[in-house]
Amino acid sequence: MNLEEYFARTGYKGSLENQDLETLTDIFQHHIRAVPFENLSIHCGEKITLELEHVYNKIVHKKRGGWCMENNQLLGWVLKCLGYDTSFLGAYVFNPHENAYATIMTHLLVKVVIEGKAYIVDAGFGVSYQMWQPMELVSGKDQPQAPGVFRFTEKNAIWYLEKMRRKQYIPNQNFSNSDLLEKKDCRKVYMFSLEPRTVEDFCFQCTYLQTSPDSLFTKKSICTLQTTDGFRALIGWTLTETKYNYKENMDLVEFITLKDEEVEKTLKDKFNITLERKLVPINVKGFYTI
Repeated sequence: MNLEEYFARTGYKGSLENQDLETLTDIFQHHIRAVPFENLSIHCGEKITLELEHVYNKIVHKKRGGWCMENNQLLGWVLKCLGYDTSFLGAYVFNPHENAYATIMTHLLVKVVIEGKAYIVDAGFGVSYQMWQPMELVSGKDQPQAPGVFRFTEKNAIWYLEKMRRKQYIPNQNFSNSDLLEKKDCRKVYMFSLEPRTVEDFCFQCTYLQTSPDSLFTKKSICTLQTTDGFRALIGWTLTETKYNYKENMDLVEFITLKDEEVEKTLKDKFNITLERKLVPINVKGFYTI
């Protein structure tokens, strides 16, 4: 494991001298545009494990992506190696279909402190809820980014993340009522405390999420990658490509339904992923919005 290989994987060629916000943002953006948020291992007969060496090999050598426990663990290791003051936090993800936060802590986050200011760095959420810049950990402040306006709110030592989106233009009207489309203008994302966590705190969740029939990740095969002007996502057989601010206060969302024989090529062409085993796409209706 070494940083040169990781940066070759993400394409980052900038300075590593200063542990400042500008460098952090640049490293972070290269990561989210090179490393997909994906759960494809579950749907091609592979087991997801959280040992750092395994995560490194999967993402750096095999050019795969991963979910939050993989993406953010690897990014946290990189930042710590560079001298950043980092720690892990654990979040409870909001389920819009149940209108409630999960009762199990399933989302791993990175907290970075720079010159006394704390930032949340999350490279593991994907689709339109993926932040593009580290977010300052302050309550009640709108933080506009390309994907939309993010905001933290703190109440009784619990922090809540929400995101306000733009209107959406969907050229293919067959998908205008797709269950993948978020209908609310403001969406709760997750809640967390500032209690430091370790990767070991997520071992049970890692097993549960890839085996339980109640898990979102067993119900849908997901691969999503941020681009320079939006993101693309493959959910089951549905490929979506979103362009932020296509028009004033409007995002362009394009949908295509793939045939079985098109999935493998699409993963290679759109996400730079080549799987070692055969993927069995799945998309149980509901449970997930982009």
